[in-house]
Amino acid sequence: MIFIHHKALFTCALAALLLASCHSGDGHGEAADAHAEEAKEHAGEIVISPQEAKAAGIVAETVTPGEFSGVIPCGGKILSASGDEATVVATVSGIVRFTRGLTEGSAVSRGGTVFTISSKNLQDDPARQAAVAYETAKKDYERAAKLVKDKIVTQKEFNQIRSNYESAKIAYEVYSGGGKAGAGVAVTSPIGGYVKTCLVKEGDYVTVGQPMMNVTQTRTLYLKANVPERYYTLLGTLRSAKFKTAYGDRVYDLRQVGGRRVATGKQTGDGSPYIPVTFEFANRADVAPGSFVETYLLTSPRTGVISVPIAALTDEQGLHFVYVQTDASCYERREVHVGETDGERIEIKSGLKGGEKVVVKGATQVRLAGASTAIPGHTHNH
Repeated sequence: MIFIHHKALFTCALAALLLASCHSGDGHGEAADAHAEEAKEHAGEIVISPQEAKAAGIVAETVTPGEFSGVIPCGGKILSASGDEATVVATVSGIVRFTRGLTEGSAVSRGGTVFTISSKNLQDDPARQAAVAYETAKKDYERAAKLVKDKIVTQKEFNQIRSNYESAKIAYEVYSGGGKAGAGVAVTSPIGGYVKTCLVKEGDYVTVGQPMMNVTQTRTLYLKANVPERYYTLLGTLRSAKFKTAYGDRVYDLRQVGGRRVATGKQTGDGSPYIPVTFEFANRADVAPGSFVETYLLTSPRTGVISVPIAALTDEQGLHFVYVQTDASCYERREVHVGETDGERIEIKSGLKGGEKVVVKGATQVRLAGASTAIPGHTHNH
């Protein structure tokens, strides 16, 4: 269990010392004052042993002033890049089966099988119907081939029977999966590229002509940021951008995915107070086109800035706090004043100085330890 140390025993001893000093009249009053100051300084100290900290996932790092970019916070949207696209549609009706794991961003080849569709065990099994039609047409064709020689069947009638047979044969081969019983009908991609959107799930029932997948030949996406016009004068200093989706905690840095700025609006749109700024970056499977994102546009860097990961901050009644590790077993809560954030780190304008160790992981656990009502005996020496 993690405990908070309130120095209860020390406070009682200090009170007795102060009482004695008040009556002694000798030179011990100054020593008592020094002890009182120490007690006041460490009154909010949180004691967590290194073993307990490791078990709770508490990690502290030394604060070092460094470079921090200016940030323009704004909204944005992920857009698909223009390029050749194609839709994979169901060629027959039946139950969908995936030939392999396919997700958005997966590579597919032209003519490669992406699904199979099986009608096995369906009440109106078109594969069974195709097999019956094929056997019937085959018998009619073989019989007509003999009769046409004797002029019993006209050439026109024979041509029609042969056409029916060939059509039935094609249908049968399609449903039989190239002769493999139960294999289902293979559905292939008309182009090579990457899965843009998968519209069906394993086991879904589809009908003829139903869209099943969209394939694109590009893996490039666009981030369109809508910049408030009050930041217009800073647009010339833009270096890159970061963004965060609504469905995940990861912050994407365009510098790490080949991102680059491709367009900057010179004015706001009709009736809009925002200026569009567009970035291009390499697509990733976990970024969905059409998503609205929190965007952090990075401007000119500043040096000598103290910053900490956002996870190091805790909030209470509108105030921001961090936990400073004063030695191997002791932590103290410290109020800080914050500045800009790039989605991953946040500027500390006051409350911290270089060289101090701050809890960057497990701040919530330290906070809970500080809220504990348990008062263990004092075992820490200063």
